[in-house]
Amino acid sequence: MTEEMKNGLEELKALEVGDVVSGKVTKVEEKQALVDVGYKLDGIIPISELSSLHVEKVSDVLSVDEELELKIIKLEDDELILSKRAVLSEKAWEKLQQAFTENELLEVEVAEVVKGGLVVDLGVRGFIPASLVERHYVEDFSDYKGKLVRLKVVELDKEHNKLILSQRAVLDEEEDQKKKNVLQEIQAGDVIEGTVQRLTNFGAFVDLGGVDGLVHISQLAHHRVETPSDVVSEGDQVKVKVLSVDTESERVSLSIKDTLPGPWEKVEQQLQVGDTVKGIVRRMVSFGAFIEVADGVEGLVHISQIANRHIGTPSEVLTEGEEVEAKVLDINKEEKRISLSIRALLQEDSGQENYEEYEKMKEEESTGFSLGDMIGDQLKKYKS
Repeated sequence: MTEEMKNGLEELKALEVGDVVSGKVTKVEEKQALVDVGYKLDGIIPISELSSLHVEKVSDVLSVDEELELKIIKLEDDELILSKRAVLSEKAWEKLQQAFTENELLEVEVAEVVKGGLVVDLGVRGFIPASLVERHYVEDFSDYKGKLVRLKVVELDKEHNKLILSQRAVLDEEEDQKKKNVLQEIQAGDVIEGTVQRLTNFGAFVDLGGVDGLVHISQLAHHRVETPSDVVSEGDQVKVKVLSVDTESERVSLSIKDTLPGPWEKVEQQLQVGDTVKGIVRRMVSFGAFIEVADGVEGLVHISQIANRHIGTPSEVLTEGEEVEAKVLDINKEEKRISLSIRALLQEDSGQENYEEYEKMKEEESTGFSLGDMIGDQLKKYKS
């Protein structure tokens, strides 16, 4: 054995499996690369030791003269096996553990689209399950390859080489912050615009820009609303007034009704004391009946003003849903009260009938003839 060979072996003996060495790529083959690490024997990097992801050809990731940091994974007299993947992995786990502990944001390009999710290379193979990619359901992920995604580490296990990441966690945090900002900005009394998101049997939820507020069915319109869909539809842009804000429970109460001109604002133009109006009997109580005389405006017919005779309950004369005529007795806009009378119209009708009968009698007297006279003349003919 020559002196040069002896020196080379002594140098090799100074190396140990697990050591990290620097080297330059001297040759790139299809399934491996040769690297000069400063020793007599070139090191070999198998294609499987280049990356945590699958590599088709060595030339896809390495080129001649490229400088690398490599870990010795096998050392024999005639063979030196190196790993680029091991060095990258060791550094990556440290950074990933820190990112997990401190809830750091990671940005990385999607390397592969696989069944069930996405794969990224962070020095180790990271997996993003389909359910953790977006906040909404995604049917086809084919467009995600090469796309930059923002991720949070949700699970890592170095021993089993397991790394689970989530973009949805990032989006959820941003949405939560957006909600907090909106809740801090809006106050009771504010009038703002929003979009109707969904309807329920008790009202409509309106998106205020990250926060959904509820417009209760009683706050949709001034008139009685049977179902919210009678007034609004999903996707409608609406103006709402903020009634209350609960930042802890993230609940916002809204009103569309309070942004619309009230029906009582038009009452004085529409109705005057003494007018005869038509309306629908909406509800009856022990002391009378409420008649809707305009959208959102009801007047009270006191039980004493329902009929010419004494009645025990309004239902003896009226039924809910019935259309009736009534006379306006009084309007109190400040207290939003209208007093009505059905009896007043009945008395007027009775008075008109009596007047017409009186006029007929006067006419008979002026002609000198009466019905009695005519009948008397006929009786005389029969007697003769």
